[in-house]
Amino acid sequence: MPGPAVVIIGAGVTGCAMADELTARGWTDVTVLEQGPLFETGGSTSHTPGLVSQIAPSRTLTRLARYTAEKYARLGCYSAVGGLELATTPERLADLHRRHGFGEAWGVHSTVVDPAGCLALFPLLDKSLVLGGLHVPSDGLVAAVRAAEIQAANATARGARFIGNRRVTNLLTDKGRITGVHTAEDEVFPADLVVSCTGFWGATGRPIVPMVQQYVRTTAAGAGDSLPIVRHPDRGLYLRAHGDRLGIGSVRPDPRPVRLGDLPGDAHPAMLPFTPDTFRQSWTAATDLIPALRGTALDEAYNGVLGVTADGFPLLGEAREPRGLWVAEAVPVAHSAGVAKALTEWIVDGRPVIDLHECDLNRFDPGRLAPEYVRRRAVRRLADEQRPAHPADPPGVRDLRIGPFHSRQAELGAVFGEDGGWETPLWYASNPAPDPPVTRDEWSGRHWSPIAETEARLTRRRVGLFDLTPLTRIEVTGPFAAGADIPVGTIRPRGGVTVTRLAGSRFLIGVNGPLDLDRLLRAVPPGVTVRDVSAGTCALAVWGPAARELLGPLTTVDLASFGHLQAREGHLGMAPVTLLRISAAGELGWEIWAEAGYGPRLWDTLWEAGRELGLVAAGRLARDCLRMEKGHRLRWTDTTDEDEADPERSSACLVLAETGDVPVGGEPVYAGGFVVGHVTSAAYGCSVGAPIAYAWLPSVLAVPGTQVEVGYFERRLLATVTAEPLFDPKRERLLR
Repeated sequence: MPGPAVVIIGAGVTGCAMADELTARGWTDVTVLEQGPLFETGGSTSHTPGLVSQIAPSRTLTRLARYTAEKYARLGCYSAVGGLELATTPERLADLHRRHGFGEAWGVHSTVVDPAGCLALFPLLDKSLVLGGLHVPSDGLVAAVRAAEIQAANATARGARFIGNRRVTNLLTDKGRITGVHTAEDEVFPADLVVSCTGFWGATGRPIVPMVQQYVRTTAAGAGDSLPIVRHPDRGLYLRAHGDRLGIGSVRPDPRPVRLGDLPGDAHPAMLPFTPDTFRQSWTAATDLIPALRGTALDEAYNGVLGVTADGFPLLGEAREPRGLWVAEAVPVAHSAGVAKALTEWIVDGRPVIDLHECDLNRFDPGRLAPEYVRRRAVRRLADEQRPAHPADPPGVRDLRIGPFHSRQAELGAVFGEDGGWETPLWYASNPAPDPPVTRDEWSGRHWSPIAETEARLTRRRVGLFDLTPLTRIEVTGPFAAGADIPVGTIRPRGGVTVTRLAGSRFLIGVNGPLDLDRLLRAVPPGVTVRDVSAGTCALAVWGPAARELLGPLTTVDLASFGHLQAREGHLGMAPVTLLRISAAGELGWEIWAEAGYGPRLWDTLWEAGRELGLVAAGRLARDCLRMEKGHRLRWTDTTDEDEADPERSSACLVLAETGDVPVGGEPVYAGGFVVGHVTSAAYGCSVGAPIAYAWLPSVLAVPGTQVEVGYFERRLLATVTAEPLFDPKRERLLR
């Protein structure tokens, strides 16, 4: 059987890779439509320099690039010349050690080399500028058009057809499902599903920004085809050899978006005329790095246009509407084959082998789909690539969503971070630092304060007030929802989601963001209504041994008979609320959900009543400490479908021996000198007096007492697998 009828829009390297992967799985009724000629389509495939740099802070992106390099090497359209990322500042050199750790964790071999090693790999460098480099031998160059042609030939041999000069103008649907496409040439192509591989051309309503990246080829510079790719991130440059010439690409210090309407309608619509004035600064940086360039001229030059998302990840997956529309957009050539393989698994098998949540098309809430927000985030993200990034660095756009407690928190000196577009307190400057304060190294101490330890300790000792408004809250109603096996008034935690049944056909669900909401919307039967009520509601948590003493006099709900994992509706002060007895801190406590309009009064009521009890306003950093001491893992951070599907691996709790170095995530974990896993999240545990980290390890190693090491820049930190929970293992404080 040929399988369902599939139309792929776009015959660039990603579209051709999709056709190759789908037909290899037996889905041979595949038609690929391209608005330009085959296969030099005029899109980014036609002008890409073809660089494949595999190591990234993301496990997913690294694996997509690794498969791409491996597949194209097998197809004979990949040159593994190696990659060399340079450091010209001490901060960048430290970052290269960290990137080496990512490579270790994700399975890509690399070496940090000294200036002499850099010169041996790329003799044209000015050695005096270079402090070191990260060498990845398996990085290389893809001949992108050739890769498209080879994969198209493979797919054609299995039954696929490729048609050029066909511009798709409309998607055809029936009852919310794809039935085909209509072209500008007035042709209809029936389809059971459509895969859009259109780069930024299909981005209407999707968070992609066309951005200019300049590229030049010099006259003869003494280069050679065996030279590695060179990246100079401190100046936003990358270089590759074209015979004895050099190609130089620049993202510029001020990345420039373009409008689709400004692109030419000729044979190269993804290319714009070169603007030499904007390249001058990049040329100066290139000639400083490679003095031999001073005797060359620009032989070819253009402004290429690439699709960029707000967070730097591609857009993959099935659109919510219409069903049957799949997307693989904003995919660079370095990820093209990996994306095609993973998306094919998703389409054919129902789920990809590797975790794709970072790339999921539906990962954004409506506010983060606003074109102005996407444009500003994309511009800032590219500009920020010219400095070593910290995972906790704030995004380029702030104050997108402000909760009802914001003014009260600001009065207390809240230092705000961002969580899903919401401003959220990290810690409160009005709280004292511990004496003596905990010290950290410079890296893990960024965007952190020892005040967070005070907030965590006071929560354990007395009671803390936490803002949970950024968490996503869902209301599910309808007669068919009544079939759920959850008694009224109870809470059922499942896979990082909390389901609360308030009435026979009414549920409140706390989820981990838009992806969980998307899954829920796809699963509900007719007659069930699902609403994201986050924007119109707010949430606080009161956790700590004095929580009942604080809330009891304020609420109409009887707290004496209010058991763990139960829920009640009532009033707190003058605010109608829903109380949920659930605690991520491992302490007695309640979450309090209310309409957003009651938020300021709700805060004031709790704050005034809590003065005599020593109520402390506590931020997200204290919450991280408490939840890790409890053994609470975060969905999409500490657990994914891929991780949980592997029966031979387990999530282990590591306690580190040194107190001043706290991993931030992505660091490799070693046992017996071999990489055995990676850190998913970490925090300083104030109750245990040591850093805590979660890591997925082989189950035979994930047993208490096992000694491992965590790679931290150029060092290895001793850690021990420890039984959980680290705090209150009998749960006596939680259940009191």
